[in-house]
Amino acid sequence: MTGYLLDTHVWFWYLLGRDELAGSARKVIDGSVEKCWLSPISVWEVGILHQRGKIQLGKELRQWVEEAGRKLPLQPAPFSEEISLATFEIDLSHADPADRFLVATALVYGLTLLTADRRLLASSSVETIAARSKRR
Repeated sequence: MTGYLLDTHVWFWYLLGRDELAGSARKVIDGSVEKCWLSPISVWEVGILHQRGKIQLGKELRQWVEEAGRKLPLQPAPFSEEISLATFEIDLSHADPADRFLVATALVYGLTLLTADRRLLASSSVETIAARSKRR
């Protein structure tokens, strides 16, 4: 694997300095930020959570994302036809479309997925690193 794809919650937790993020995951990001990637699906997920009132950004989504990019400059992992096709070829135990796109993105780009999602950690479809703090 050549780098790391941050799951949406990992990206969000890192930026906010949240305790949910394991110290080991934070070290992976800090030690190899140039090898860390972000899918546009994560921007979309943060936007949906903000729109539904599940998270507070303290500013408009566009401004928050721009500031996040300056604080943590990640490599973009743009959508492609290959990623779209790969979403139909992976074996996941659930049908969450965002998770399917994230897993497919990690596979297409050859990345390890940093996640706290137990369903993704249990999947044999993609290489993962557990990112949730055991203190929670």
